[in-house]
Amino acid sequence: MARIPFRLPDIGEGIAEAEIVAWHVQLGDHVEEDQPFADLMTDKATVEMSAPVSGRVVELAGAVGDLIAIGSTLAVFETEAGAESAAPVAPPATEPAAVPVAPAPPESPITPAPAAPPAAERPAPAPVAAPSDEAAPASARVLASPAVRARAKALGVDLAGVRPAQGDRVRHADLDAYLRYASPAPAGAAAPRAPRADAEEEADSDAVEEIKITGLRRRIAERMAETKRRIPHFAYVEETDVTALEALRQAMNAERGERPKLTLLPFLVRALCLAAAEHPVVNARYDDEAGLVQRFRAVHLGIATQTEAGLSVPVVRDAQARSVWDLAAEIARLADATRRGKASREELSGSTLTLTSLGALGGIASTPVLNRPEVAIVGVNRMVDRPVVVQGRIEVRTMMNLSSSFDHRIVDGMDAARFIQAVKRRIEVPALLFAE
Repeated sequence: MARIPFRLPDIGEGIAEAEIVAWHVQLGDHVEEDQPFADLMTDKATVEMSAPVSGRVVELAGAVGDLIAIGSTLAVFETEAGAESAAPVAPPATEPAAVPVAPAPPESPITPAPAAPPAAERPAPAPVAAPSDEAAPASARVLASPAVRARAKALGVDLAGVRPAQGDRVRHADLDAYLRYASPAPAGAAAPRAPRADAEEEADSDAVEEIKITGLRRRIAERMAETKRRIPHFAYVEETDVTALEALRQAMNAERGERPKLTLLPFLVRALCLAAAEHPVVNARYDDEAGLVQRFRAVHLGIATQTEAGLSVPVVRDAQARSVWDLAAEIARLADATRRGKASREELSGSTLTLTSLGALGGIASTPVLNRPEVAIVGVNRMVDRPVVVQGRIEVRTMMNLSSSFDHRIVDGMDAARFIQAVKRRIEVPALLFAE
């Protein structure tokens, strides 16, 4: 038999590590060559890893949410002798599973082979590696409510030896099952309680759901915190009359034929591109570590898109050169690919200006967070019909607010206001969108 380590390849320029977001195999599983066995995330792109050979999975480097360094061992496959030549990426069979990675906590369902004696043994089919913090008791790392911990302590039960029936959290029913089947009750201890009904368990005051933040949600949290910490945001909100634009959009859709249906976004993108040409300070990226601002002639517009995993920003390349029909098709294509998790890394990076919209849930105003290192972002709020004074007369008009944020280190308040006014002018007089 030969052991073939799979080392994490460089899956993105300048990326030093990747996060495990999904395992498609477990220890002991047999895989075929080129079978997907794991998904890893770098920045906001998810990359599928495929097995280099056919064989049995004997090691997995961590659990979902763990960060793995580029070049370290992600998995080890055991193959028949002689199969090693089929995997050019593998080192000699005598080489150990190389670069050490942070082991998963004991409750993780998938863990690497132990590199040191475990702190506590749990009755599970897969070996459990010793945690990095060996000074902490194993039971302290088990997910359980204070009530369950207190009861286990009174019974003299080490929670590290109790296997949850569902998920990673030890509950009263798990403790009851352990006392009934796994070990006899300690001398003098109280008799185990009978399992409670599901409804009673749910109503228990210690029933708290704990969710590990991994994948895209963790990346969003890190980026938002870093952006707000480093960038002084300046917000600017302006209302716009979109009555004429809405009439134009509906008329164009009525004659669209085989072309994609127009939403408001393509028109807004067109307005942003034209305004950015007049105010290039907003179509820029600021490298605050190098003290360098990059201004762009082309507008690579990020479109904030909500997915089940969280917010992603696919990029419409050279938006300034596209028609509203072309913009509608490209926005729809990118949104669909992003929501299905099929957008490439190139489609999710390189934006110079971002547009974000919550559609009908857009509210009256918002304060969007910048998509660092960009210096401007524009948010679209909800459209509402309301009475407005027009040339001394009260008319019902369709109104919509634009909420924008700017990096105040680079964009002054006057520049921000002029840019948004340039966008507003083209929205309110939509003929200007096609006159340039």
